Amino acid sequence: MSQHLLVLPILLPMVTALGLLLTGQTPSALQRQISICSSALLVVLSVFLLMRANSDVISVYALGNWQAPFGIVLVLDRLSALMVALTAVLALGCIVFASAGDDARGSNFHGIFHLQLLGLNGAFLTGDMFNLFVFFEILLLASYALLMHGGGKARIGAGLHYVVLNLVGSALFLIALGVLYGITGTLNMVDMGRRITLMEGDEAALASAGALLLVVVFSLKAAILPLYFWLPATYASAPAPVAALFAIMTKVGLYALLRVQTLVFADSPAATLINAWLWWGGLATLLFAAIGVLAARDMRTLAAYLVLVSVGTLLSGAGMGHVPANNALLFYLVHTTLIAGALFLIAELIGMQRGKAGTRLVRARLLRQPALIGSMFIIGAVAISGLPPLAGALGKLLLMQSAESGQRIWLWPLLLLAGLASLIALSRAGSVFFWASYKGAPNGPNISRLQLTGVAWLLISAPLLVILGGPVSHYTQATAEQLASPQLFIDALLPNDTAVVLSSGESQ
Repeated sequence: MSQHLLVLPILLPMVTALGLLLTGQTPSALQRQISICSSALLVVLSVFLLMRANSDVISVYALGNWQAPFGIVLVLDRLSALMVALTAVLALGCIVFASAGDDARGSNFHGIFHLQLLGLNGAFLTGDMFNLFVFFEILLLASYALLMHGGGKARIGAGLHYVVLNLVGSALFLIALGVLYGITGTLNMVDMGRRITLMEGDEAALASAGALLLVVVFSLKAAILPLYFWLPATYASAPAPVAALFAIMTKVGLYALLRVQTLVFADSPAATLINAWLWWGGLATLLFAAIGVLAARDMRTLAAYLVLVSVGTLLSGAGMGHVPANNALLFYLVHTTLIAGALFLIAELIGMQRGKAGTRLVRARLLRQPALIGSMFIIGAVAISGLPPLAGALGKLLLMQSAESGQRIWLWPLLLLAGLASLIALSRAGSVFFWASYKGAPNGPNISRLQLTGVAWLLISAPLLVILGGPVSHYTQATAEQLASPQLFIDALLPNDTAVVLSSGESQ
């Protein structure tokens, strides 16, 4: 059974989604139990994958026993295992929160939710470019339906922009794949990278053009300036559990950028251009996202811009193009994804108890449970702003230390100013929600156990990442070193390899 472990993060949500879609459109107690249990099982499965990846053996699962570069393969390394685990942890908190009633505002929520997990896990585990496109389309189609869950004018308007932009991105993705396949004759990431390394002249120039087109597509997914303008309205209008899950969506784009940067085009002429694009684009995203944070007049919009602050931070780290920076950004990625998801859920709890004012930064009714919600809000605010003693401060410190002397002039002021802007904006929001609201007696509903559990599940990551900072930073350091060694992937995936190759028929 162990040889089939790599395909289970794809099969489990797929089977769960099909079963839930066939059992009815309206969520029932049974559907909720199945959905939560499946998500919890995915967390357990991801732990086993992390343990396997921690052995530093790159495992390959050849579907139909067709070996790379000709067959479809799934690849488990440290980075893919980390991203699958992060998705599973985030998804469990979101689905528990949604099961308190958000799932009943539309139809087929749980089935579509697990289709989203299928697309996410597939994108993180696939070893070839075309199936990356396929899994991108699966997760995007599911995200369209989840974004529209419950309807409403704001969601339909934001959803239309989201769909159109991603359709354009998908078309560009196909064009880029066509160019790269035409010039290399392969779609396997490792094989493509090996062939591009040997190219010269016109072939190298054409490969660079395909690389830059891919970078544009993945930058749209990652929401880098000037391709991020769709994100604030989309995330702010989405249902809270969906917006929380969407915190991982920009990380899919970042993951794809890291793959093409370190594996496919690491030794090509395009590598310098990719690093420069990520570095300057990340810094610009960080600057303008900080301005958006200060300008936000709604807690949901504020949380969306905080996601963009984290995107700028992560992309600038990727643009540095060396092992210490990748170590820092991976540590920070885990922290910021979970805390950003928690903030969307906390915003929903605030809006639920404030009546018509919702999450707008205006005076409104007193909260029914100000101490409980306020405590969660403070933890989330301190964590996302990067203040000690929580893990956000450690992640930013690692990133600042990893910057070289010429990079520090740009990164340090922008990173510190973005943290200050986040702190100011969240302090203003907290003062409005918990001190300046006095119009009328509290009459909102109490927080349910499921809602509290979902938020607590994500917030607990803030102190845990500090307590487990040593092992986590050791894992991310080893992950960054593995990314910097493309030969390890070549040895694992291509014929006559020395790694353990797992096929769907047997373990070799």
